Amino acid sequence: MTLMSFTRDHVMDVYRYAERKGAIEAIEMAAADLGIGVGEMREAVRHLVDSRLLRPDDGAGERYAPVDPELAAASLVSTVEREIYRRRELIDQIKERVGLAEPSPGASRGTVDYLVGTMEVRGFLKTAGDACRDEVLVLQAGGVVEDLSETYLALVTRGVTVRIICQHRNRADIGTRMRMKRLTDAGASVYTVSHVPRSAIVFDRSLVVLFGVADAEANVARVHNQGIAQFFLDLFDHLWEMATPLEGIDFGYSGVADDLQQSIAVLMAKGYTDEVVARKLGMSVRSCRRHIATMMRDLDATSRFQAGVQAARKYLTTG
Repeated sequence: MTLMSFTRDHVMDVYRYAERKGAIEAIEMAAADLGIGVGEMREAVRHLVDSRLLRPDDGAGERYAPVDPELAAASLVSTVEREIYRRRELIDQIKERVGLAEPSPGASRGTVDYLVGTMEVRGFLKTAGDACRDEVLVLQAGGVVEDLSETYLALVTRGVTVRIICQHRNRADIGTRMRMKRLTDAGASVYTVSHVPRSAIVFDRSLVVLFGVADAEANVARVHNQGIAQFFLDLFDHLWEMATPLEGIDFGYSGVADDLQQSIAVLMAKGYTDEVVARKLGMSVRSCRRHIATMMRDLDATSRFQAGVQAARKYLTTG
């Protein structure tokens, strides 16, 4: 049996030993405890460090602490995703230079292209974040390929301005509120509105990333067109003027009840069912029905449709 095959057979034993003990205090002592040679022990430790399952825990490099396997996997996957994206970008650039990447009939070269698949999308978003220098504007309607709060935190730390518009429903979820609070504490601006039509990110007022629908495979459209970018900038500014700052971590829809009821009323007046209203506003059907019941009671209405029409007229009159 070769040294390498012998080491592979004992890698998991070494990792379990580190987890059980809390750390590998000394290579020689751990090797004796496990009944393997010091050379094999050092090779197993080196393999685990390369795999990010162990990390040096002192200046001398003799003490090693175990890393949670999920965290190690996430770190490794993140690195792989980024490398995959960069390599594909390089291939695209080479193809374009040698004339292999011809646009489809009627298409404008370099204006819009698509990425499909979680790894592809994540790698692109990390690379776009790394390249961003001044400002990121976010429209978050739900269905984003992943929670991007860590990406936004890294941008804020680098001095990049981050402004986020999400839906009022984010106020009702404690986990989301806590992530948003971390962002606002770090310096990001987070506002909410009753409805965001589509998730999108604008990097440095020029690159637009438009996310696909929530129930499809992760996909984005990358748009390199200043006219389209300006449209999203105008849309963002319009929603920003109507939005409400997310301050603190108050429970529920504190501070946005009127805006939310107005949106519900308009949809009810159009004859939408509770389920459709809830889906359009990104909230649970139960929460939606609670708001409708309150509205009907306040207006002394006898039907949903009557309540919707009366409320819509009320908000049009007082708005």
